Amino acid sequence: MTLAITGSTGFVGSAVLDMAVADGRSVRALARSVPDDRRDAVDWVKGDLANRDALAQLVEGADAVIHIAGLTNTHDLTQFDAVNVLGTQTLMEATRAAGVKRFVFVSSLSAREPKLSAYGASKAKAETVVEASGLDWTVVRPPAVYGPRDTEMFELFRTAKAGFVPLPPGGATSIIHVEDLARLLLAQVEAKPADSRHRVFEPDDGREGGWSHKELAHAIGLAVGRTSVFAPSLPAPVLRAAATIDRLVRRRNAKLTADRVGYMTHPNWVARFDRRVPPHVWKPEIEGRDGLARTAQWYREAGWL
Repeated sequence: MTLAITGSTGFVGSAVLDMAVADGRSVRALARSVPDDRRDAVDWVKGDLANRDALAQLVEGADAVIHIAGLTNTHDLTQFDAVNVLGTQTLMEATRAAGVKRFVFVSSLSAREPKLSAYGASKAKAETVVEASGLDWTVVRPPAVYGPRDTEMFELFRTAKAGFVPLPPGGATSIIHVEDLARLLLAQVEAKPADSRHRVFEPDDGREGGWSHKELAHAIGLAVGRTSVFAPSLPAPVLRAAATIDRLVRRRNAKLTADRVGYMTHPNWVARFDRRVPPHVWKPEIEGRDGLARTAQWYREAGWL
């Protein structure tokens, strides 16, 4: 079986690529720039979601497409639709033209509340594109994804080491380790139609009700060796002010943006029970506290912490 994968050099995509290669699968991977560490099992295609020729080459002869690539953060909000919606549309057209039927799309829990952010709105629109494609599609909406090489939740590990974890207003969220998410995406490729086709899944780490923000902050603190951390819940105006400061200080590299504040302040990002993956198809293997501890260890060994 040949898998066509977008976003294969990103955080989630690289985990899927590594696991697919370890499983002995043949992989064709899209990348803006081809990595130096090429592997025999990976056929790299240079290009992006706007390059129709590259997309045609990516999906030609593939048995399934796993679409992971997407824009998660930008100060130019129009780029969300350009990449996440139009890019998905262009990939869908190439997929249909190549006669590929199986399509697994990585969306986001933020698509549940599209009015809160331009990012969430773009993911919701992309889901609509996928659902109208006529293909054998599955949509996966991950919650907060963490694990080795992640630069997003790393910010929380870094501040926790200093004893401080700034939080959004009170609420709860689900999390998932990147290896569990990678297993899920690969499992969807060969899952039976009744278990996967035309389904929208919201996976998590198996923790019923998710994690309250305070619980997650404390767990991250323990992972970096802190028995206690100061974890204040910051109101939306303070977070918006912090986003302005982050933009001034880190400019294009700012992690906190006004758009992110929009969905960060929503109180419920817990995976829904009725969108759970059938357990005989997939279930999480990495419990949250253990996964956070392993992630912190990776950060230390990599010199990040």
